[in-house]
Order: sequence, then C-alpha cells, then structure tokens
Amino acid sequence: MGRIASAALVGLVALALGLPAEPSSRIKRDHQARRKFQKSHPCPFTGKTSGVCPGYAMDHATPMMRGGVEAPSNMQWQTKDAAKEMDRWE
Repeated sequence: MGRIASAALVGLVALALGLPAEPSSRIKRDHQARRKFQKSHPCPFTGKTSGVCPGYAMDHATPMMRGGVEAPSNMQWQTKDAAKEMDRWE
C-alpha cells in the first residue's frame, strides 16, 4: 500500500473512531530531526551526510502512529524495497 493510500486509510479509520481527520490532525514532521539523523548516520550508498540517498529511505524504527517519536534515535535507513514492504503491513 502506497503512502497516499495509507494516509487515506488512516483518515477513514479516524473518521470511524470519531477522531478528527482534517489535515491539522496529521502527525507533525520535524525536518531538523531528519537532518540530524543524516549527519550522524551517513547515506549507506553515497556516504554523504546530506542530500539525496539513492536506493534508500529514511524511516522510523517505531512508527509514529504506534508511539514512535520524531527523533534521530528512532530513525533508520531502509532500502526502498524494504520501505515498500513495511508500508504494506503498517
């Protein structure tokens, strides 16, 4: 399931549970946390501490929807294939 489909599913579940589903209720992302993660965990493909990381995605070890935090300590590099597989069961 893609990210857009996942977001739609989350909205439907929120609606079914009587929770707010408008965009303001979405989980806030901290772009500084992502930059801090990459500074201390260079891209596995390029070895660079900034910029694009071909073939990899930065993801949360514990998903934010399951109580994970938006912090470098909860982030990891995943191959694009592993990230797609994880999206299917999340």
